[in-house]
Amino acid sequence: MERAGIMGFSIFGILFSLFFLVVFIFIIGMFIYVISTNVKKSNSNKNSPRLTVDAKVVSKRDQVRGENTFTFYFATFEFESGDRVELEMSGQESGMLVEGDTGQVTFQGTKFLGFVRK
Repeated sequence: MERAGIMGFSIFGILFSLFFLVVFIFIIGMFIYVISTNVKKSNSNKNSPRLTVDAKVVSKRDQVRGENTFTFYFATFEFESGDRVELEMSGQESGMLVEGDTGQVTFQGTKFLGFVRK
């Protein structure tokens, strides 16, 4: 015969309910965090000036996330001043770039808008 806990609930039932609630709150919290981070980044980019600058492609890389589910592509551009910026782009855009290319990169905040080779 099972012993009843508080108001007829077993300890196991209470712990399971508590665990389920904590996991649910954690998942909702992560969902809200991801959305708010993306909205903040998007707003920051929209409020940044659109720049077209002479630059050189100094490196390219990709990053796979989620056990080969998503691939993100990046290129690092160096300006005449020596400053560098790494911008995320599509795989097709990355495929069109070669390290050492020179031209004009157009970007707004952290958003890559294009590259015109000289």
